[in-house]
Amino acid sequence: MRFVTFSANGGEFIGVLLPDSGDIVDLSQAAPGLPREMTELVALGAAGIQAAEEASRSAPATAIRKKGSVKLKAPFPRPRRNIMCVGKNYREHAEEFHGSGFDAAGKSAVPDHPIVFTKLPSSVIGPGDPIPSHLDPTNSVDYEGELAFIIGKPGRNISKARSMDHVYGYTIINDVTARTQQQKYNQWFLGKSLDGFCPMGPALVTAREVGDVNEIRLLTKVNGEVRQDAAVSDLIFDIPTLIEVMSQGRTLESGDIIATGTSVGVGVGFDPPKFLKPGDEVEITFSRIGTLVNPVE
Repeated sequence: MRFVTFSANGGEFIGVLLPDSGDIVDLSQAAPGLPREMTELVALGAAGIQAAEEASRSAPATAIRKKGSVKLKAPFPRPRRNIMCVGKNYREHAEEFHGSGFDAAGKSAVPDHPIVFTKLPSSVIGPGDPIPSHLDPTNSVDYEGELAFIIGKPGRNISKARSMDHVYGYTIINDVTARTQQQKYNQWFLGKSLDGFCPMGPALVTAREVGDVNEIRLLTKVNGEVRQDAAVSDLIFDIPTLIEVMSQGRTLESGDIIATGTSVGVGVGFDPPKFLKPGDEVEITFSRIGTLVNPVE
């Protein structure tokens, strides 16, 4: 299943994206008993997915929103908690970033343990929304294509062996970063939490639909030029490890969003750096999940 959040007629709704046509089943009409907000739907777990599947199969024509007739938003337009993110989680990127002079995460290029930071809910924007590079006065805005997974079943002290039972699905984020701010303040939160610096979407794809997440790949293009091309299987710390570490003494809640890190090929890794500028377009694709496209202004 591919769930989306969309706006239409002044309201905000959730629906099922039909992969063949690109049309959307409006769940507010096809299944009025289901929640109208993504986090609440996620909290229903498998029961909510089943109800949405049944509603999609029998949806009347009046419940079908035609492709292009509505505005897609981030699956979670305003997450209830900060987005949790992992830094330097691909070996080549860790070495690339460490050698860039912008690394404020210590002396070692490749970390021994996951580096975790967060992005504010106000940083989230949706597919097609412009990345506001003008909010960074240092003109050092960079892109980072990342796979994010969504917690379904809440839990604390989750073992690796049971970790994937807690994954509801996946989406794409662009961990946009003001590199000079990241370096200046010797930490990552400020440079990564500017308004509009977390494009997300286009859909939340359920774990069952994705299958073996280690088989999918990342492809990031800027103005059509391939910048990042990597496999999820290349992560230093895989998803079970991240869940085990992040849940130690902490409750992961339904709807929590965890970004797994980016690969080699970010702008700061070039000499000279290829920072984003107004007029650019960033396109991030994960096979089996979709493509997230955002212009830069």
